[in-house]
Amino acid sequence: MSSYNTPFEIHVHGDVLLRSDVDLTALQEALKPLWKYAGARSLSEGAKSLYEEEPGIVFEHSEHRLQLCWTVRGSEDFRQVLDDMCMNINEVSATGAQIEVTFYDTEYDDEDEEHGTESRDDFLILFVGPDPASIMQAQRNLLVQDVVSLMERHFDGAELGGVVAEIDKLFGQRFEDLVSSLELGKPPRGGMGGSGPQGHGGGGRRPRHLH
Repeated sequence: MSSYNTPFEIHVHGDVLLRSDVDLTALQEALKPLWKYAGARSLSEGAKSLYEEEPGIVFEHSEHRLQLCWTVRGSEDFRQVLDDMCMNINEVSATGAQIEVTFYDTEYDDEDEEHGTESRDDFLILFVGPDPASIMQAQRNLLVQDVVSLMERHFDGAELGGVVAEIDKLFGQRFEDLVSSLELGKPPRGGMGGSGPQGHGGGGRRPRHLH
């Protein structure tokens, strides 16, 4: 088996607020790329995760919320599934949200590490939402959370208002650029996208999330 066919365990994790008119039928269609990839014939069949301790794909009817804590075996072709999934979720979401996706290289072991071989683990953050402004807001919230978390090691939270204000200025300018570019029919500056993955690097294998 070539390195390009090395299997992964792929974990999808997120919490997405859905429009009030979205029912199970609509959600099943939106998530078809996921459950079909798992070899299932319906959402109810494909919602079960590879690991019993994970909730899987859950539709909270009362809150109109989609909860994802779901693992499937797969390969690099799952990345196309993610593109399709995000476009579909954009159509049923009520607000912007982030979805974390982790690729675990199942054939990487201690012996590979001892020989200095790098694993093919990967971690992505995908942003979804009903419109570009909602997606950008989700991106802003995550950045503020990350920056504040990092800087609170050295500063009191009350001292960081100026930092957050500067982040808001950057996103405000990006939003203005986005609106302007859409009006002119040109791609926005900075490559702003609604459903594309935002790669986040980092050493070590990331733990699987559990609710």
